[in-house]
Amino acid sequence: MQSSNFSLLNRDRVSGLIFLVVCFVYGYQTTQIQLFPGDEYEAFTARTLPYLLTAAGIVMSLLLIVMSPNSSCPSNSCEFDSSDEKHMNWKLLGAFIVLMTAYGFGLTWLGFVLATSLFLMVGFWLLGERRKAVLFGASFPFVILFWLLLTQALDIYLEPGYLFLSLLGS
Repeated sequence: MQSSNFSLLNRDRVSGLIFLVVCFVYGYQTTQIQLFPGDEYEAFTARTLPYLLTAAGIVMSLLLIVMSPNSSCPSNSCEFDSSDEKHMNWKLLGAFIVLMTAYGFGLTWLGFVLATSLFLMVGFWLLGERRKAVLFGASFPFVILFWLLLTQALDIYLEPGYLFLSLLGS
């Protein structure tokens, strides 16, 4: 038998396996969501979207595992080799981790609309978008429409934030 030089595990497959495990854990946690009496007969419950998100995540992770190439491409046929770590932008990754953490804290204080709009604006800015029309036009209108859909059409409560509540109180 001839030994081959490629491995079945590469960065994409390992990422897919990790994401698959996360999806299974999330799916299990979804089964723990409490339902109101009589909700088990409703078409749309508190578990519906988490179930769909779990299924989509499992499908995407399986596609990533199955469709990942077995070996890295030859150096003359690829622009970017994913195993080459010098192409990784670690500062951008760190900035997005800080941004996501700030969004988690800011959601309680600023409320859904303001925190999510700022999150999108800063995220777009970190990715290189500098046009103000795009930054404001892609964040605030989208978030306001999404907020209207959730709160008015689906009657889902979203936290207004301590800032908004303090402005109402004075």
